[in-house]
Amino acid sequence: MASSLHTPLLLLAILAVASAANLKQGPRLLGGLQDAKVDEEGVKQALDFAISEYNKGSNDAYHSRALEVVRARKQIVAGINYYLDVVVGRTTCTKSQPNLTDCPFHDQPHLMRKTLCTFQIFSVPWQGTHTLTKSSCKNV
Repeated sequence: MASSLHTPLLLLAILAVASAANLKQGPRLLGGLQDAKVDEEGVKQALDFAISEYNKGSNDAYHSRALEVVRARKQIVAGINYYLDVVVGRTTCTKSQPNLTDCPFHDQPHLMRKTLCTFQIFSVPWQGTHTLTKSSCKNV
């Protein structure tokens, strides 16, 4: 009799521990937005893609790159939607130069430009695809 009671009690205890762990993290909605860390690989890839698309669409003679990621969020759907709020700065590298990584930002006031951009990137990691679904920027 005692052994038949152990299994349901054990399952109940496991359920209680799992529920308590979920309460500490806060409620998670399937498909809901959640904060993402800037150093996550998926966020870095989405940011690189968004900046690349930003530079392609810009008629500026200079490349721009991210100065600061203000906020990063993600949403799990049929892939991953990344929502990034980014301060973008104008660099000293012209678009004819290939390497942007070490490009310094302009420090001369008449050439300096900062823009706050909101990007939405849809990523399907297992296919290696990214799509910039929304983009809006304003000067700061």
